[in-house]
Amino acid sequence: MPFFYHLLPKILLTCLALSLFACNNKKPPDKQVRPVEVVTHTVKSVDTPVSFEFVGKTESSRKVEIRSRVEGFLEKRLYLEGSFVDEGDVLFQMDKKPFEAQLNAAKAELAQQQARLDTAKTNLNRVRPLVKKNAVAQKELDDALGNYRSSAASVEVAKANVIQAELDLGYTEIKSPVYGLTSFATQQEGAYIGMGSDSLLTYVAKIDPMRVEFSVSENQILKSRSMEQSGLLKMPENNDFVVEIIFSDGTVYPHSGRITFTDASLNEQTGTFLMRAELANPDALLRPGQFIRAQIKGAIRPNAILVPKTAVQQGAKGSFVWVVNAKQQAEFRPVTTGAWKGDQWFINDGLKTGEKIVVEGGIRLRAGVQITEAVKQALQKPKQTNKKTL
Repeated sequence: MPFFYHLLPKILLTCLALSLFACNNKKPPDKQVRPVEVVTHTVKSVDTPVSFEFVGKTESSRKVEIRSRVEGFLEKRLYLEGSFVDEGDVLFQMDKKPFEAQLNAAKAELAQQQARLDTAKTNLNRVRPLVKKNAVAQKELDDALGNYRSSAASVEVAKANVIQAELDLGYTEIKSPVYGLTSFATQQEGAYIGMGSDSLLTYVAKIDPMRVEFSVSENQILKSRSMEQSGLLKMPENNDFVVEIIFSDGTVYPHSGRITFTDASLNEQTGTFLMRAELANPDALLRPGQFIRAQIKGAIRPNAILVPKTAVQQGAKGSFVWVVNAKQQAEFRPVTTGAWKGDQWFINDGLKTGEKIVVEGGIRLRAGVQITEAVKQALQKPKQTNKKTL
């Protein structure tokens, strides 16, 4: 067999390898990059109301401790624990009998002293003309005058004792000084009520109006002051903020209020300032001790720029957005963000009015990519009908 036939398989394998290498090194044809379809938003600047939210707690505008002013035995409890009482309603009744006896004794003492005064006055009127006639000595007139003045003073003391006895008797009826909500009774019928700590019987909380206390940190106040000085924030005139309450389930309390108190000193333990607002509570929806969210309204961001949250992305160097330039291309733009407002974000720096930014589809973009704007149509809800289907 000729030598050529021995080399033929090797030659065929070499040609096949060269053909495969040539196919791998062949560049594919350039594909035309299609524009990326996105949803855009035109930037606008407008004066925007802003609010500050804090966690607060409700408290009574006047919480009165009901205490006994006299010592004695508690005879009756005349109110229903946890109920509303009017001003002047009798809550507790002490045993009256000892105080009635003291009043009778004081009145008897007053009558006795009044009789002595009458006698002293009669004696004085008898002695005085006799002294003028030198029928009696001057000493007798001095003694008669002294007895009269002493008896008159004793009458005044007796009158004061009667008044005090009447007060003590009146204090046996323990009344509510305000209209409000009562607490449980700390003493029961038959208990001896003393003075001091033993005199506390219950308390009545006035709930209309109602107070709300919340704390504002020093950093928040300094930040707001800095924004106000730089023109990013405008406070209401005379700092007359409106306070609205949101319950734990998200419902909004129907009545708003005003801030009535701001503590002058900083709490060193918490680093906060205590503030207090007052709101009307005619329907008793608020009760003392509730935890709520307090929204402080009245401030304005002048010429504020708000963009949807979906437009702002996070990169290695911070927040950025994609801006559509004049060539309809994506342009990378770093921005400085502020606080949130609903589903939008305040932009403190980086955007201008009239610029167009990408709010949907930005994840597929890179600088210089051509953009086409998609028309985003709102979903239409089906019309409701009152017709019943069988």
